[in-house]
Amino acid sequence: MDRTFRILLIPGSLRGRSTNVAVLRTAQSLAPAGSTGLLFEGLADLPPFNPDADAEPLPPAVADLRGQIRGSDALLFSAPEYAGGLPGSFKNLLDWTVGDDQVGSIYEKPVAWINASPRGAPNAYESLRKVLGYVKADIVESACVHIPVTEVLINDEGQISDASVREPVSHSLTELIRGAAGSPSGP
Repeated sequence: MDRTFRILLIPGSLRGRSTNVAVLRTAQSLAPAGSTGLLFEGLADLPPFNPDADAEPLPPAVADLRGQIRGSDALLFSAPEYAGGLPGSFKNLLDWTVGDDQVGSIYEKPVAWINASPRGAPNAYESLRKVLGYVKADIVESACVHIPVTEVLINDEGQISDASVREPVSHSLTELIRGAAGSPSGP
């Protein structure tokens, strides 16, 4: 690659010792040569979605989110399931991405997810698939994986050092990059 491939890592949890955040921090540390993982840390700062506020000037946290998405080549999500669906804060993030019609937005961008829930979180990921389909994101199926993670696997650096987790995380990143290379909006 002539330039660094940028993957925006977007957690859907606000918990301090979230397994979803730990999985994405681990992904950040495992980014293959020629790529970098950037962890989105502004989930808690996003205001509640309001279509009336989806105009210039955007709320600063929304402008930051959209700018980080536009500046990335692919997105990797990891979110828990609450009450049978996506957490409200994560759905709010997704709602703010829908109105972005600028070049590099989530539309047709290569995306994938890592489901870290030991129970699977099928409803959350079904909902995520629906939202991503609505915005015509390019879901890289081979990069979407379920890797059960419990809090005891999180080390002091907020990552996971267990090889049985690191290997499939690394595989997910490789597949996302490979899938993005063949994407209409790929690098």
